[in-house]
Amino acid sequence: MTNIRIGLAQVKQSADIDENEAKILQFIQLAADLGVQIVCFPETQTVGYRVDISTPDTPIQPQRLAELHERVAQLCRERSIACILGTETPIPSNPTGGKPYNSALVFSPAGEILGVHHKNKLTPLDAVAYSPGSTFETFDLFGVRVGIVICFEGFRFAETTRECVRQGAQLIFHPQNNTTRPNDWKIPIHHAMIVTRAAENTVWFASCNICHPEHQNCASMIVMPDGRIQAQAELKKEMVLFADIDIDLATRAMFNFDTDGCAKVLFADTVARAEYAAPS
Repeated sequence: MTNIRIGLAQVKQSADIDENEAKILQFIQLAADLGVQIVCFPETQTVGYRVDISTPDTPIQPQRLAELHERVAQLCRERSIACILGTETPIPSNPTGGKPYNSALVFSPAGEILGVHHKNKLTPLDAVAYSPGSTFETFDLFGVRVGIVICFEGFRFAETTRECVRQGAQLIFHPQNNTTRPNDWKIPIHHAMIVTRAAENTVWFASCNICHPEHQNCASMIVMPDGRIQAQAELKKEMVLFADIDIDLATRAMFNFDTDGCAKVLFADTVARAEYAAPS
């Protein structure tokens, strides 16, 4: 058994970068006080989602973002906690005028920025405000291979999670921003897709949504590799949802289509190996 404690910061988000920074630093501290080793924040938590929380024409602030990211790195270093931070990244060719990337930065517990994932699959509204990324990356945190898929690309495109799992990921973080508009009918659909991403790959899947006081079209959830929900946040409530997860359960059996591994997930102790395995 290899346990690690992960946390999802289901927090409010605004168009004010100073308010968002204060919230981020507050919840990193809270997560660290709870013994969380890796904390994940929602999509675009630093600046506000440019589709609804902010606006597509909100000025990009490369220097201010860099300062915020450095404060997060410093706090991670001080509290020995890793962080998946939803943010935006100015495009190098036009940092103040071009559409930024919708990104997630990965901070190590030593305060190092290990890398960044840019959202690949954009909704029609996303595309008004953001540039698409083109790759998927995985990172090592506390000896665990971690992948990241952001909101829409994780919900609707199974191949995005599978690419992370192909690279060895046993734990997938899913920063999302599913709020503001009255689409409550989506809640059970989103929950079903989160569960499916975990179960179809036999990996842990941790999805972190923002907290919105009026509409929140998905709860933050931590899902086990067999598809059972280990922890689920209350809708419209700010909190750190955390759980101790046994990473050894993420066998990737379904991804690998390993016969014995699949049988164990599907049947547990109700089917003996002799019932499906040919005599040797």
